[in-house]
Amino acid sequence: MSHSTYNIQWNEAQNHIKELLEYEAGTDTQKPETDRVSAFQTAAVIYIKYIQVFRKLEECYYQIVHPQKRIVLKHVLDGTMGRLLELKNEMVNLEFSEYHFFDDVLSDMKLTPADIEIPVPRYFTQDNEKDIKDRMKLMAETLAKYRLDETSDKKEEIKMSLEEAIKIIQVHERARQGCLRAKFMREIRAQEEREKMLSLQGASTMDPDVASTIIQKVWKGYSQRNKTLKLREEELIFIGMQPNTDTQVHHKDSPVSKVNKREEERVLIQAQHEREYQDALVNIKEKIREAEGPDIKENMQDQIRQWFIETRDATGKFPDYPSDDEGGSGAIFKTKNGEGGEEGGEEGGKKKGKKGKKKKGEKKEKKKKGKKKGGKDKGAGGGEDDDGFKMVPSMFIPGIEEASMTYEEIWKQRDETENFQQKYDAELIKELKRGEVESEIRVQVDDLMRQELKNLKAALQKDMGKKGGKGSAKKKGGKKKDKKGGKKGKKDKDLTPDRTIESLYEELVKEGILVQYPKVKIADYMGEYSYLGTTLRQANIEPMPSLSDVRRVVTEYGILPMGSQTVHETAPHVKSLMIAGPHGTGKRMLVNAICSELGANLIDLTAENICGRYPGKAGLTMLLHLVMKVGKLLQPTVIYIGNAEKTFVKKVAKNDMSDPKRLKKELPKIIKKMTAEDRILFVGTSLTPWDSDVKSLCQCYQKVVLIPRPDYASRFLLFKELILRNGGRLAPTLDLSSLAKISDGYTPGHIITAVKHVLTERRVQQLHRKPLTAMEFVTPLARIDPIYKEEEEQFKKWYTKTPLGKKRAKLKAEEDEGEGGGGGKGKSAKGGKKKGKGKKKGKGKKKK
Repeated sequence: MSHSTYNIQWNEAQNHIKELLEYEAGTDTQKPETDRVSAFQTAAVIYIKYIQVFRKLEECYYQIVHPQKRIVLKHVLDGTMGRLLELKNEMVNLEFSEYHFFDDVLSDMKLTPADIEIPVPRYFTQDNEKDIKDRMKLMAETLAKYRLDETSDKKEEIKMSLEEAIKIIQVHERARQGCLRAKFMREIRAQEEREKMLSLQGASTMDPDVASTIIQKVWKGYSQRNKTLKLREEELIFIGMQPNTDTQVHHKDSPVSKVNKREEERVLIQAQHEREYQDALVNIKEKIREAEGPDIKENMQDQIRQWFIETRDATGKFPDYPSDDEGGSGAIFKTKNGEGGEEGGEEGGKKKGKKGKKKKGEKKEKKKKGKKKGGKDKGAGGGEDDDGFKMVPSMFIPGIEEASMTYEEIWKQRDETENFQQKYDAELIKELKRGEVESEIRVQVDDLMRQELKNLKAALQKDMGKKGGKGSAKKKGGKKKDKKGGKKGKKDKDLTPDRTIESLYEELVKEGILVQYPKVKIADYMGEYSYLGTTLRQANIEPMPSLSDVRRVVTEYGILPMGSQTVHETAPHVKSLMIAGPHGTGKRMLVNAICSELGANLIDLTAENICGRYPGKAGLTMLLHLVMKVGKLLQPTVIYIGNAEKTFVKKVAKNDMSDPKRLKKELPKIIKKMTAEDRILFVGTSLTPWDSDVKSLCQCYQKVVLIPRPDYASRFLLFKELILRNGGRLAPTLDLSSLAKISDGYTPGHIITAVKHVLTERRVQQLHRKPLTAMEFVTPLARIDPIYKEEEEQFKKWYTKTPLGKKRAKLKAEEDEGEGGGGGKGKSAKGGKKKGKGKKKGKGKKKK
């Protein structure tokens, strides 16, 4: 697409943002919402609208080539992404559930599930492409070197006598000659049969014209039938009723390939324009310094000298020159302009204390509001704001407003008729760099003027016969600063101060702690949207999430916050995540997808992987030091712990020699010490989470994602996509609906195994004459044990024991009580369908 297309799309997104900001500003002045369902609906609508804006902004940032526009776009994109995560946290606090069902909201807004699919910003890996490639190269070289040394030690020569070798050669040669002889004899017999048939038939008696007419008739009928079938298939593909199985769909001349090629070209143009922009920043700054620098310096000196004279005339003595910490001569002009007053000269010390006090007060207010929203633990009443639900003030909206103002003032009405190639705007660079040049010159001027002031004071004191004594106050101030510095908390001792990060990285790779992972996109975790979530909750049935919901939650907790440092520092901080589910549900695939989308390091601290490495208490301390040091210096980092329940297991099995409790004490301490500046995520996976102590496990893992068995819609999608990806074709003889129905209980891993078992290389070659049937997949599926309903119920039962599960159960109980008393603050009141029934039940209970 063209430059103007993306500019129009950006303008549309900014208009939507303006409407959302106005709406959110209006909700701040409204009274708290007393109905939990209405509060959730409000948050859900805003959340969905932000997703739509986010999708547009992400595409614009990926394709717009103007370097200065991309700076503003990234600011808005990060703000929108952070606001999404805040709204997600709001909805979790309202529903006490990691999964939310928007089918009723989507229906009202006339949207499809595809419209609210959260994309992963491509700049997560694109902006750090060089660093990621360097890390991957270092890892590959280390692994190649280590494996080469390992294999060279283990080489063994195969011992064989000369007679045995000759015998093997003879056997193979005789077999080869026998095959050739048999093939030759088969051809001779076939030739003899043909000659015999021709001699029996004799000469043809049919008229050549009649024969040609028959051949034409048969051929034209065959040709027309094929054309009709092809036209019918094209029509069905066009209207979306049949998938496109054409092998040429991604041919270089196809529309899809042309669009992809154009997108790649725009990315290359982006990189070129960015290099030109960075060069222009340096060159234009030098030109401004050369052309305007002397005048700026002279004006500053004149203004400061004028200040000296005015102060001396007013007070009878020359003033003290502000220090660099206080802003230097910049503080003088702030005071003159009325911006600072007394505060202008004291920005360095006193103001910090006031800010700190304000921040503490703000935190207390936020905590109070969080408790009010955190649920109905204390009931609905009890204070001015305690009688309803209200969203916490956003930390990202000011940033979004600032970026939107920049767009409105600079880019919305800007005439770019002469900038068709969308290169940098030199005038904007001059405005930016002029301020930087002034700041640099100000530092030089301050040094000169301090010396000049010192000389003036010395001359004045000499004339007045007084001795000047200065510096005591400053020395005291310096001592105070030293004392403040001494009060800081203890830092962790660096056990490897003399080693480079490359050597630490290489050591972890060599020990198998820092591992490679297959490149997987989060979109490859296939699953269909659940369309019955809200309906089931209205019927007082807690629905299981779909695989699409799992993909969304992992994106929100594991990918979006970790991709941007700005978002990670300000958004709700998720330090650790546990993914629990039956065998084959794709837990490890999700871990690989998180790493692939972020370009992150993957550190494997599974008990089996670290068993025998870094033994003893000192060894464990060194291991964790290396892991955290490398993780912090080479962010983002994902620390993976497989079979996470074994760390907190109640009783270790006798045959388990991996020492699973090795990290039990240290792991919670490390996670607790992590700050918002550390883009490190602990991800654990679990097959049997009920084997561990729930309290300890949930204290370590902040968020728990439960993966269910795939539902009918997800199984249908999995079969269809996996068959196509493995070279199969969807023929009319393949009944996918029945296949999805009978495969209830089988996980994505089981379905992948069955598809690969059927679609061998030989079977793919036979597809043109022998289409696939559903029965072919039944046999391999029958050899696999499915996940039974009892195991899924065990996962659900365990989840109710987690902190969020307990809150959800308590909320549900209160909703049932509300129905009995005619209250109706729960989910059953959604849409107004259940309120009447709740009141009737309540009346019956009162009569009893």
